[in-house]
Amino acid sequence: MAELKYDLIVIGGGPAGLTASIYASRASLKTFLLAGDPPGGQLTLTTEIENFPGFPQGIQGPELIQNMRLQAEKFGTVGKNENVTKISGDATSGFELLTESGSIYSSQAIIIATGADAQWLGLESEQKLRGRGVSACATCDAFFFKNKVVAVVGAGDVAMEDASFLTKFSSKVYVLVRRSKEEMKASKFMRDKAFANPKIEFLFNTEVSNVLGNESVKGLEVINNTTQEKKILTDVEGLFVAIGHKPATGFLQGFIELDKVGYIKLTDNTKTSKEGVFVAGDAADYRYRQAISAAGMGCMAALDAEKFLLHKS
Repeated sequence: MAELKYDLIVIGGGPAGLTASIYASRASLKTFLLAGDPPGGQLTLTTEIENFPGFPQGIQGPELIQNMRLQAEKFGTVGKNENVTKISGDATSGFELLTESGSIYSSQAIIIATGADAQWLGLESEQKLRGRGVSACATCDAFFFKNKVVAVVGAGDVAMEDASFLTKFSSKVYVLVRRSKEEMKASKFMRDKAFANPKIEFLFNTEVSNVLGNESVKGLEVINNTTQEKKILTDVEGLFVAIGHKPATGFLQGFIELDKVGYIKLTDNTKTSKEGVFVAGDAADYRYRQAISAAGMGCMAALDAEKFLLHKS
């Protein structure tokens, strides 16, 4: 084991990791941030954020991340934009982290804040318009689609919940389901709730083949995968993809306990199955997935790590 250079290493440069870094470094912990490459998480792909407290006029996602990183560095956090590929060690002897560049960093405790990535349809046009009408977060972006027609792709409970939520703002919501009505994954309660909503129209056996528009969404090209019939939904101005998220935790296999999907299992608050390893944000939170809840959990993880290190010394 190499010399333990840091009290704490934070993995992840989104709101969870940066908040954890701010709190840890202000507590005089020697804190090192491995922010990822590219750093910043999903907020760097977000345009205007209007629901993060303290910004009544809103703030651009990249700007918020930059401000949080500068704040962490102000209090002493040292950071590098590297991805971790492997962690070894324990709370007694310390931990070693290997990055893609081959560098090795060591610490007495770790906070994992690597987040989760939305699963996308894989269309070039979809990626081009992400943040400009294409979203994976109805809770975040529904407000921007007041009195507009939008579409939700998905057949599970999250898709049904998103569609129902969007009807509070949008004039109409299409739900595009790749399979038949009988093959939907959503629970009966969530299906029935969505079916009963007069603002929701279901299109079954339907897939998006192209997202139309240059600067914003101006319609969808869809195809019926049974009849191969193509159709243009000319009234759609927003597309919400609700086909799941994948936590960025593959490098943790065999190190700490993950659930069957890959989210980190919590044993108590922000504690994981391994002593001295804590978690914050979407790597464990599959329910809320908000910047503010991730930041709050980052604060909690830092306080838990500080308490652990205090008792260890």
